[in-house]
Amino acid sequence: VQLQASGGGLVQAGGSLRLSCAASGRTFRSYDVAWFRQAPGKEREFVGLVLWSRSDTYSADSLRGRITISRDNAKNTVYLQMNSLKPEDTAVYFCAAKRSGYYSVTYYSTWANYDYWGKGTQVTVSS
Repeated sequence: VQLQASGGGLVQAGGSLRLSCAASGRTFRSYDVAWFRQAPGKEREFVGLVLWSRSDTYSADSLRGRITISRDNAKNTVYLQMNSLKPEDTAVYFCAAKRSGYYSVTYYSTWANYDYWGKGTQVTVSS
């Protein structure tokens, strides 16, 4: 499956962005999809995920309350809505997918456990 993240850009602090992750080549059926981000000089960080089996979502503690993850399986697209953006949210945002399963939050939060990655989209938040 090929993934493509889009929707990034420059936004002022306090603003909002909605990122999209579109799949091609194969549908999103039976895939759990996560968002990660990576700021310059920092480790790749887990943002959140949406499960295929129940459409349950999980957000990283540091972002909970400011992000919403959703999926539209008919459109093969997963969304990341980010509100109240802060300069420290500046990063390249990636979406990743793996075959649906029953894993721990720790497992899902580890970027190395994902099989498919899209090219990232840059989000820059100005102060």
